[in-house]
Amino acid sequence: MARTNEFVCVLYDQRMFRKTMKKLFAKKALNDLSEESNHHHFKRVLGPFSLIALGIGAVIGAGIFVLTGLAAKEFAGPSLVLSFVLSGLACIFVALCYAEFASMIPLAGSAYTYSYAALGEIFAWIIGWDLILEYSLASSLVAVGWSHYFVKLLETFGLHIPSWLINDYWTLSHQTGDLLTQSVPCFYGIPIVFNLPAALIIVAITTLLVIGIKESARFNSIIVGVKLAVILLVICVGWFYVKEDNWGSNFSAFAPFGIGGIGKGAAYVFFAYIGFDAVSTTAQEAQNPKRDLPIGIIVSLVLCTLLYIAVTAVLTGMVYYKNINIDAPLADAFTRYGLTKVSFLISVGAVAGLTSVLLVLLLSQSRIFWSIAGDGLLPERIFAAVHPRFGTPHVSTIIVGVCVALTASCFPIEEIAKLVNIGTLLAFCLVSAAVIILRIKDPHHPRAFKCPFVPVIPILGILFCGYMMIRLEFSTWLRLIIWLALGAIIYAAYGRRHSKLARKHALVVKKNEALMELNKSYL
Repeated sequence: MARTNEFVCVLYDQRMFRKTMKKLFAKKALNDLSEESNHHHFKRVLGPFSLIALGIGAVIGAGIFVLTGLAAKEFAGPSLVLSFVLSGLACIFVALCYAEFASMIPLAGSAYTYSYAALGEIFAWIIGWDLILEYSLASSLVAVGWSHYFVKLLETFGLHIPSWLINDYWTLSHQTGDLLTQSVPCFYGIPIVFNLPAALIIVAITTLLVIGIKESARFNSIIVGVKLAVILLVICVGWFYVKEDNWGSNFSAFAPFGIGGIGKGAAYVFFAYIGFDAVSTTAQEAQNPKRDLPIGIIVSLVLCTLLYIAVTAVLTGMVYYKNINIDAPLADAFTRYGLTKVSFLISVGAVAGLTSVLLVLLLSQSRIFWSIAGDGLLPERIFAAVHPRFGTPHVSTIIVGVCVALTASCFPIEEIAKLVNIGTLLAFCLVSAAVIILRIKDPHHPRAFKCPFVPVIPILGILFCGYMMIRLEFSTWLRLIIWLALGAIIYAAYGRRHSKLARKHALVVKKNEALMELNKSYL
């Protein structure tokens, strides 16, 4: 009798384990996703030009205006050009995978939705939670960079803001030592230090996004035009001041940190490419998503890669890599040659460029929340609420704006940057793998755009992104693990119980069991 009970318990445990695994790895059917894309809540107002502008607006910004100086000075030297090539190749491989998914599944969830269809709910949650981290921290980092250039721009007009209003606590204490001895206001002995411009630009962009996507896209297109004009000015004027000696006469001088430095530089400047995938989050606001999304993703990425390579070559040719300014590398390079007017225009372009990046990143963040909440994995009443007049996810947009503003105003740019890249690289690896899986499992599903040379292109995307992940610091990995562990707790406590897909599967199982019982009664 004891053996029988033990056997029954083992069978019960195995059955419960199988049920749990089915829930965790439950996938959304592609046909259901296609049907879901036809029942949207947003206004379809974005054409191919707007999508390309959104892509360029998201990509060109902090990579050129903020990160190139530090990456060249500490990681790669003049060979930073090759670092951008390496990162660009990885992104092009991944972009082809994104384009296929965007043409198959024109929904706002981006990599989250793609993983739900190919890998299952648990992987979709991991990617969704990972994207929340990516877009939030990327927005915060860009806001801090925007603040630096904005302050520099004000200084050209003789306007100066107190240091305690343009820095975070850690940065200012590192620069000035004991804050209590400085002219910093205190509240009950606690120094009041925060980055006010970074917080204000987040508030302004958040307000614009709540008002509507069409207005935001029009605003973004104007800014992208200004930004591209400034970038072309940097390339055309700067080329006349390039000194070939700054690039080095041999490979060891060209790559002073070796091959490893090129790889580490690629992993660091990879942040410069974050944004092309943001185009896919606007799928439900595109007029013809199956045609226009692949165009927007691929064209914007190729154009940005070429501009990055050209600007980096000019910067490292104008200034010896050890002397490059970290805070405002491009503006400082032209100031060294007495080109103050060009330096001023670069600062204007940087402010405009970083503004457009912020707009697209914050736009994408709220759409990711909307998609996850729509599946029941986060509270739907909060994160999936759509404004009746503006047709935008206003609640999630405001929540994201508040969190990003607090992060940008209170934390140093170095710490924010460390977590951004690894999350994106992880998402890119899983999207590339998902393309291979769906080609095997559902090869006949209509694809308006097909990634060429599958599985070679997706595998190359995984290898390139995986290599750059390896080049990142252990502390970065540790922080990612902690963030994912927090996400696992939230999923176990809320997401798994409220998952719409899990409920749907449970109803199907109950119906099947009821039919079996009915058949037995007839027998």
